[in-house]
Amino acid sequence: MAASGTPPVILPRTGIGVDVHAYAPENDPQPLWLGGLFWEGERGLSGHSDGDCVAHAAADALFSACGIGDLGTHFGTDRPEYAGASGVTLLREAAGIVRAAGFEIGNVAVQFVANRPKFGPRREESQRVLSAAAGAPVSVTATTSDGLGFTGRGEGISAVATALVYAVPVAQQADSA
Repeated sequence: MAASGTPPVILPRTGIGVDVHAYAPENDPQPLWLGGLFWEGERGLSGHSDGDCVAHAAADALFSACGIGDLGTHFGTDRPEYAGASGVTLLREAAGIVRAAGFEIGNVAVQFVANRPKFGPRREESQRVLSAAAGAPVSVTATTSDGLGFTGRGEGISAVATALVYAVPVAQQADSA
């Protein structure tokens, strides 16, 4: 309760995350992991971890909303234990870091830009996997850039995410400990 005897106002906080990965070179093929899913037969992305820019953008948006750094702060290339790590694992760990910092997750929305893979048929599956990792609703949409820019030329994939979080009142944090 606030000093006036009324419950405290809980204001949401929003964050933005962006992630971009180039396709792996032809002479060093990688599997494609995108939106928490393996895409058989698709050219994979380069990266320190699995290159899942959808999961990475979601994690970055969570960190941004809380003001607690970014993907590089928590899982950067200076952390060899995250080399090859799954984007789903990073999103799960990011959600844990966010909660440990005193926040709860309202939702995350991600849109990625790419010519492929065809995402619509697997959208629900991706959203289930990412929502389970975050412990909160995650929605994913996809678009193309109509042949423009590096995504239009088929050089890589980009993703932009927004996240809504809210601070958990100190009394509730103590109750859940």
